[in-house]
Amino acid sequence: MTDHVAPVSDCSVHSCDYNHDGCTAYAITVGGAPDHASCSTFIDTTATGGLPKVLASVGACARSECTHNDHLMCTAHDVRVGPGAESADCLTYQTR
Repeated sequence: MTDHVAPVSDCSVHSCDYNHDGCTAYAITVGGAPDHASCSTFIDTTATGGLPKVLASVGACARSECTHNDHLMCTAHDVRVGPGAESADCLTYQTR
C-alpha cells in the first residue's frame, strides 16, 4: 500500500468553483464512467469554494483499473485535471 498522496499539479477546468489559478480543494475524488476517469469533486455553481491557496491532492480514487491505483489511493507523481469526455477529467488516468 502506498503512503504517497498525489498532488493535483494542474487543473485547466476554469468553470470549477475550486479552480482559482489551480485547484484549491483540500482533496479531490477521482471517479467517472467505465471508459474514462473524471474529477468527482468538480462543481459549477455561483459559489466560490476551496482554501485560500492551492493545496489539492487526490484523496480517493475509485478507478481500480488505473495503473496508478493502489488500494483506492493514487500513486501517480501528480495528477492533471482538464476537459475531456466530461467537464473535468483526470488526464493522468491510464488503464492497466
